[in-house]
Amino acid sequence: MATEIVIAQTSIDDETRAQALVQGAVEARLAACCHIDGPFRATYWWQGKIETAQEWRLSYKTTVDRLPELEAWVAQEHPYEVPEWITVPATGGSEAYLKWVVEETTPR
Repeated sequence: MATEIVIAQTSIDDETRAQALVQGAVEARLAACCHIDGPFRATYWWQGKIETAQEWRLSYKTTVDRLPELEAWVAQEHPYEVPEWITVPATGGSEAYLKWVVEETTPR
């Protein structure tokens, strides 16, 4: 079951928007849960120069089946021109937790 689960991450520079991205995805059952980490300092290249910003990281727990819809939803709702979107497969974990992720992302 572990290979069915992924952690998808994005970041955003506003805590209120971070909460909205988390709430909307969980309400739509696109993710079973999502953690918000931060704030942290990000340094990156943007439009030819180095930028620094305060951001929050969102880590969605979802299934491979729900991932395309979650990705499309985040891209639509996220205010960044090029939002971070990175996915990591869950290669292990508690079977009870992994089962819970599958159950909570199943459309009702």
